[in-house]
Amino acid sequence: MKKFVKLSVLFAFVAISMNVFGQHHSYPFDVKISGKGNQSIIFIPGFACSGEVWDSTKSSYEKDFTCYTLTMAGFAGIPAQAGASFSLWEKEIATYIQEKNIHHPIIIGHSMGGGLAMAIAADYPDLISKIIVVDALPCLSALMNPSFKSKENNDCSSLIAQYTSISDVQFYQMQKMGMQRLLADTSNTERVVNWSVKSDRATFAGMYCDFSNTDLRAKIVTIKCPSLILLESYFVNFKTPITEQFINLKNVNLAFATKGLHFIMYDDKEWYNKQLSNFIKQ
Repeated sequence: MKKFVKLSVLFAFVAISMNVFGQHHSYPFDVKISGKGNQSIIFIPGFACSGEVWDSTKSSYEKDFTCYTLTMAGFAGIPAQAGASFSLWEKEIATYIQEKNIHHPIIIGHSMGGGLAMAIAADYPDLISKIIVVDALPCLSALMNPSFKSKENNDCSSLIAQYTSISDVQFYQMQKMGMQRLLADTSNTERVVNWSVKSDRATFAGMYCDFSNTDLRAKIVTIKCPSLILLESYFVNFKTPITEQFINLKNVNLAFATKGLHFIMYDDKEWYNKQLSNFIKQ
């Protein structure tokens, strides 16, 4: 009888151990790992975009770097996860870096991905070696509304209801029209629009609402690592208020593209690639 009890306890312990240690952390993003090298680069795409937006960029670095290319959950066909928010995604990317023992990576982020790069470098200043921000500001809403202040309890329910109620055709047309203000290289229009179309509509609306309420202007003072900020050519018209947004960021190189729109990696390739190469090699 005693032997039976002991065996029962042992089997129970093994079962519990297998259940606990067999569980995997479910990150709110898909990761594609490529290249090889002791130094790593983490690529974070922009709003509703696939990690494929970085394909031409990372091809230049896969020989010497291990590249981690993310696509966030709910975007571009990746299954959505409940509770999506800017702060959660920031925390989970940082957790991934720590749990996978990625030593002092460079983070390259476009648009909202650039915002995430700044937030991670600010909240985890010893985790990152460099950040490259492609067309993102600490607070885009403040550029349009100088008196902007983040809402403490931002209600995104009405916008989510609006976006989830429109038809697929209406949503496609909306995205295609909007892309005219974001992408000069029309050969990539359908590709980028399709990433939006394949995105979960509730995540799309919720994250747009949440990111629009994000203000990193005070937070970036804690960033220690060198930072390269690449902005679209049109933003040179707002150079003074944009420079003021980055006033708390030390060790920063701020540059404006020579042409094109929001997708600088497509619209001003030569200038963009040269900026990245020079900064990464420093």
